[in-house]
Amino acid sequence: MKKNTTIYALMVLAAFLWSGAFIAGKYTGPYIPSGSVTFLRFAIASVLMYFIMKATQAKEPQAAYKFTKKDIPHFLFTGVVGMVGYHLFFFESLNYTTAINSSIIRAIDPVITVLIAFVFLHQRVPLKQLLGILLSLFGVVLTITAGDFAHFAEMELNRGDLYMIGAVVCWSAYGVYSKSRCSHIPPVVLTYYSFLVCSIVLIPVSLIEKPWEFLPSVPVSAWIALLFMAVFCSGIAYYIQQIALRIIGPTRCSIFVNLVPVFSFILATLMLGEELQPVKILTTVIIIAGVCICQAAGNRSEAK
Repeated sequence: MKKNTTIYALMVLAAFLWSGAFIAGKYTGPYIPSGSVTFLRFAIASVLMYFIMKATQAKEPQAAYKFTKKDIPHFLFTGVVGMVGYHLFFFESLNYTTAINSSIIRAIDPVITVLIAFVFLHQRVPLKQLLGILLSLFGVVLTITAGDFAHFAEMELNRGDLYMIGAVVCWSAYGVYSKSRCSHIPPVVLTYYSFLVCSIVLIPVSLIEKPWEFLPSVPVSAWIALLFMAVFCSGIAYYIQQIALRIIGPTRCSIFVNLVPVFSFILATLMLGEELQPVKILTTVIIIAGVCICQAAGNRSEAK
């Protein structure tokens, strides 16, 4: 139980770091195209994870991972689907749909994760855990709409919405696959090779965007934001997620994604000067309550 409590705290930290990516993206977006910023982000993160992996293996040489060809399909799946697929779908969706649409669709990640785990792993979901997911999802919707459900009347399914659905499916599939097929691979190793595959696959995409034309004019603030995303949002947060997937599973792990809008709002208030609305405080309480219910239900299920 104590171990789970530590993992919950770390996943809250991961959600906080992921929310920081939305703020950092505002600094890189005007200067670096989506393909190039994703490539640079994971190329830098790959170098970081390589040294972390080597340091970890040096401390425990008896448990060091030995690369085998049979694991290549695993690295290809997590790298292409979880990293390349999610991020390209996500950035592309923003070119065609509104922030309201994409945020609401992104919030269905726990539901998609439950469905994928149920279909492919035959994993049953306790009723209270499902209620926790739905309560947290409701809190996310309130956060996005600020309690004004008239926003739903403005939603129209378009190409961007479909891209965002694709992004959510990629993210959920990555979590479920990592838990079910990659349990024999140490988290730091899986994270490193996933990042490496992502970086290699995105090389041609980045070249198409002609980085030699825009990189010289990228300001220092954008480079700092890029480094933040690479080190904290990718390196540290994804490593935490991989550890959590092994201990609490993809369903309970995915529910922490619903904390991202909460932290994003807090950061936007503090860093961008946005107004603090009472409804946002209420939605924060609802989302956290949903997360707590979900985790508590999962713990009882494991105990049985």
